[in-house]
Amino acid sequence: MNRETLYSVAEGVGTITLNRPEKRNAWTLTMAREATCWMRLAEASADVRVVLLTGAGGGFCAGADLSLLTSVLDGDVTAQEAGSRRAPLPSISKPVIAAVDGPAVGLGLALAIHADIRVATEGARFGTAFAQRGLVAEFGLAWMLPRLVGLSHAADLLLTARLIDAGEAHRMGLVNRLMPTESFHEFAARLAADVSPRSTRIIKAQLAEAQTQTLDEAFATAEREMLASLTCDDFREGVAHFLEKRAPRFTGR
Repeated sequence: MNRETLYSVAEGVGTITLNRPEKRNAWTLTMAREATCWMRLAEASADVRVVLLTGAGGGFCAGADLSLLTSVLDGDVTAQEAGSRRAPLPSISKPVIAAVDGPAVGLGLALAIHADIRVATEGARFGTAFAQRGLVAEFGLAWMLPRLVGLSHAADLLLTARLIDAGEAHRMGLVNRLMPTESFHEFAARLAADVSPRSTRIIKAQLAEAQTQTLDEAFATAEREMLASLTCDDFREGVAHFLEKRAPRFTGR
């Protein structure tokens, strides 16, 4: 039986691959259940420091599969069931990298945006598509997009539903870096090896909390977490590997 997603672990990277290349990895309820399972497994695994989310066959995710949308129209799937089809990216404490080759459209764009870092090939394409389907900005995109690219760019992408290429996405800040497909895992593995998993976990939480904090509250959180960091093993290793001019051996403690 072919899975609609694949999962592997190597060099500290848990790679989740959307695996419906014949459909440009269009999203289904099965894919949502499988991806959720892999996300939880990666979160719980001590061998995984970074999660890489990508797609098979030269595509990332072309959005919700049309069979899912027609099932809602036919009454076979409820709107609530269809709305629960995303993977729990915001709840993952480890860094998540969306590696985009080909289309990331609609729900596929939402998956990429909810990752912490987005890398893409020159052949990547991005679009919202919702207005073309009689839908609205899903999965918090009306909140996320303006914070990433500014209100004007967000309105452009959501209201026109146009596709943009990787270069435009990079210029507006939607994509962090452009690189070849073969560099995706290398980039993730370097992140997994070079930085403290304890630090990335706490920094990711700080970034999320800061969205609703005042500056004084964010400052207090930083001071509390910095004092705790000064007593941990990864802080000692961070100083030691710098002074000894060697690769770090962080333990996450």
